[in-house]
Amino acid sequence: MPSVLYPRRLHPALREHLSSRQITVITGMRRTGKTTLVKQLLSDIASDNKIYIDLERIDNREIFAEKNYDAIVYTLRQRGIDTGKRAYLALDEIQLVQTIPSVLKYLYDICDIKFIVTGSSSYYLKNLFSESLSGRKKVFELYPLDFGEMLTFREVPHSPGGDPFMTQFNSPEYERLKGCYEEYIEYGGFPEVVLASKAGEKRDLINDVISSYVNIDVRTLADFRNRDGLYQLMKMLASRSSTRLEYSKLSRLSGLSRVTVQNYIEFLEKTYLIRRVPVMTRNPDREIVKAKKLYFCDNGILSVLGNVSSGVKFENAVFTQLHQRGALSYYSLKNGREIDFILEKAIALEVKESPDEQDEVLLRELSGRVSVKKHRLVGRHPVPRFKNYVWGGEIR
Repeated sequence: MPSVLYPRRLHPALREHLSSRQITVITGMRRTGKTTLVKQLLSDIASDNKIYIDLERIDNREIFAEKNYDAIVYTLRQRGIDTGKRAYLALDEIQLVQTIPSVLKYLYDICDIKFIVTGSSSYYLKNLFSESLSGRKKVFELYPLDFGEMLTFREVPHSPGGDPFMTQFNSPEYERLKGCYEEYIEYGGFPEVVLASKAGEKRDLINDVISSYVNIDVRTLADFRNRDGLYQLMKMLASRSSTRLEYSKLSRLSGLSRVTVQNYIEFLEKTYLIRRVPVMTRNPDREIVKAKKLYFCDNGILSVLGNVSSGVKFENAVFTQLHQRGALSYYSLKNGREIDFILEKAIALEVKESPDEQDEVLLRELSGRVSVKKHRLVGRHPVPRFKNYVWGGEIR
């Protein structure tokens, strides 16, 4: 854990949930900062009747693998927890203990324990917890840093308040922050990567994240035998970021069956590597109604896995800042005209590295077709004589 604890955007919601009886579940990809966030939450708790337990340690896993659940209560008391009053128990990496849902249910029902737990993937957590802990939990998803969080971690002054979608391109702010934003577009937002100082170190860390994902998460969470095939599909998907998924074509190029491709993509999405964005439909006869667009949840992983264009990286970076703000969709006509993102069916956003007046005219027309009143162009670079767009770095 870093010596300085930088606040995450998710932290206030988690801190508020400490007063709830429900189990606080924090899930997401490994190395996004779940452990650090849990320790921050424990430090927020005034009570001394609290404990952090790392389930990556075998001896700790043995505690919760005990079939006699009363023996688990006894062990917690031996570790200084008073189960006769409100206690706080943080369990890190719960996916490593197969019986943990029934253990949590038992302790939740007989003791006044506030649980804060982490796990590396919704693929495991949501399926396992869906019935056994129904009504007893709330799941929070932690992603790599968005651009605003990156600036916080780098201790770069910025003003996250206000409505970024209504802030027109600010040249002085752009000049001050553009170096950080270009770095974010290339290397993404894993905390360790953001804090690394050299490009080579950043790429090594990203490769390590990918390797851990394939060799640990995939092996632990799924029964896929062909991990090499999955890795090749990941690289193939990177080269198709921001485009519509064509399962038959991916099947043909990868040599995997269509069903296998679909299963792999579903797994990649449930384990936070990618996200599919659906189309917003109003007129099924004229619109593409089935194909979803693909994005990666971190630009660093995208950059390392695929040799993609500058524009694709920029659009994916905008996605990483938008998808935590609400439901995303896109709009597309069969003639190829489209709106990149529609947030909560309320604001249309078209991403262009250097937008112009014609882009605005087209965006206004397409927005009208789907009755979306607000619309903004999102640009990467300043454009002389055209100011009616927002800078991608302001979307945080």
